[in-house]
Amino acid sequence: MTVTSFHHDGVRFAVTDHGGEGVPFLFQHGLCGSATQTVEVIPELPDIRAITLECRGHGNSEAGNPDGFSIATFTSDVDALIDAWHLAPVIIGGISMGAAIALRLAVRRPEKVRALVLARPAWIFDRAPENMQPNAEVGHLLRAHPSDEARAMFMASPTAKRLAVEAPDNLASLTGFFERTPQEITAALLTQISADGPGVSAADIAAITCPVLIIGHGDDVIHPFSFCEAFAELMPSAKLVRIPAKTKGKAPYITAFKAALAEFLEDVSHGKA
Repeated sequence: MTVTSFHHDGVRFAVTDHGGEGVPFLFQHGLCGSATQTVEVIPELPDIRAITLECRGHGNSEAGNPDGFSIATFTSDVDALIDAWHLAPVIIGGISMGAAIALRLAVRRPEKVRALVLARPAWIFDRAPENMQPNAEVGHLLRAHPSDEARAMFMASPTAKRLAVEAPDNLASLTGFFERTPQEITAALLTQISADGPGVSAADIAAITCPVLIIGHGDDVIHPFSFCEAFAELMPSAKLVRIPAKTKGKAPYITAFKAALAEFLEDVSHGKA
């Protein structure tokens, strides 16, 4: 596995490349995440070349102009990498925000997509869905207050108290954002992306013809399993896999995630899906 640079639109991006001659699998991280989020769940398969482009303002990639943060822009960056590296057709996928990026690419550039993976989706097609409001709340606090003060205000909020009961893993992720730097970039990402959407319609989703894997779990307010079920209803041929929630332990979550990906990726690479 190597980390290399990719330059596009005046921005330097970090790209984690597992290498090899296998079928390209671009797997994108979630909001305020990085390639470490994808690397931990990607199975090592000889017929698959796994790649993650760290989005603007994420991981080791430059931010560029924060005013440009959007799912459309992030998708355009992934599309540019596919063209620059001559990767098409690719298996495209992602976790949370990464799933929205993958979905948009599959709808807007179907000729470049061999298969689609939607893991723990946080959007279906609506902009600013209610489940993204905790992220927006943290972003607005970080825009208006020093990080320590913002964190204290959030932890005292009804949102934090609700998540502590219903989705403690979501709460852990949100509280981690208060330590993320630069603060102004984190605030911009959380507010702008939470208010955004993949820019597709229900009809667009239903028209997807490539093989699709949907992965989700319960105990997750920001990534409701009902979203996975909605995708499966829109795409009846999609494969829906429910894995153990992180609240049941990180190891079972990772093991099941890897197993679901491995089976699907092997089927796609061997023409069985």
